[in-house]
Amino acid sequence: MNEKLVKILTEARHNPNLKQKLIDTKSAKDPMQAFCEVATEAGYPMTVGELFQIGEEYAANLLKSCNGGAVYPIDDWGDCYEDFFAALK
Repeated sequence: MNEKLVKILTEARHNPNLKQKLIDTKSAKDPMQAFCEVATEAGYPMTVGELFQIGEEYAANLLKSCNGGAVYPIDDWGDCYEDFFAALK
């Protein structure tokens, strides 16, 4: 997770209202967009594109590691959106 998601996660753990708003986004028609809107309202501006970029950057960095990085891309390394909710519980 990047620094911004860690900050949102930390605040949500201490703010039950924010935590519930974030959890409620999972049932929205467009969950990632709803998540970004709640995060932005809480003072952490975020876009759906930024969420995808975080996951892509992580995967790319694993592939170009000079100390035993992966030699082929792995599709299921997870994504930061789902990882966020796993850490929130």
